[in-house]
Amino acid sequence: MLYFILALNLSGWDILTAVLGYLCAMAVGIVSHEVAHAFVAHKCGDDTAKLMGRVSFNPFAHLDPFGMLMFLFVGFGWAKPVPVNELNFRNFKRGQRLVSMAGIVTNLVLAFIFSGLYYFFFPYLISHSNLFLNFVGYFLLFAFAINISLAIFNLFPIYPLDGFNFLRSFLRPTNKFVLFMERYGSLILILLLITSAFDYVYSFFLNLVEQGFFAFWGLF
Repeated sequence: MLYFILALNLSGWDILTAVLGYLCAMAVGIVSHEVAHAFVAHKCGDDTAKLMGRVSFNPFAHLDPFGMLMFLFVGFGWAKPVPVNELNFRNFKRGQRLVSMAGIVTNLVLAFIFSGLYYFFFPYLISHSNLFLNFVGYFLLFAFAINISLAIFNLFPIYPLDGFNFLRSFLRPTNKFVLFMERYGSLILILLLITSAFDYVYSFFLNLVEQGFFAFWGLF
């Protein structure tokens, strides 16, 4: 991500506003995702995350230092996993599905909102003369992109992503796919992230959602 910002050929102060905009947008996307998991888990009967202070918009309760550095330098990373005890759910299967989709839905809603703000206001904010307006402009750009990315990325049915947890709620614990993913999913995810094949699939869905949002806002 730093490479992308540096490729914009900005001056020193503009680079700083772009980096700050990215960091704030990253915090909003990640924290909202994790809070949604924790809050929905609480509503479904499990207070594990709530008792650990995870139903909070304090970024320090959610951000993982190394995961944050990965976001900054590589473009993807992670937060502290929200602890969930599924045995506490009042309705086990329903709880699994709602909690697993909570973060994705939250990121999609935020992406939709930020896409509209970006669509209508971004050209007026990037003035290269007012640092605060530049910061707001870059924040909208990155908040839009990061929230879409988090939603789409987590939809993939690979352990430990939310898409896998949602799919797992429809399968038996002894299902061969579930057992295979729980054992090898993390390794598969790492391998996919460093191959171009994953980038093509990911970029296709990313562009599809972006075009859909912009097409909607273009109606106004």
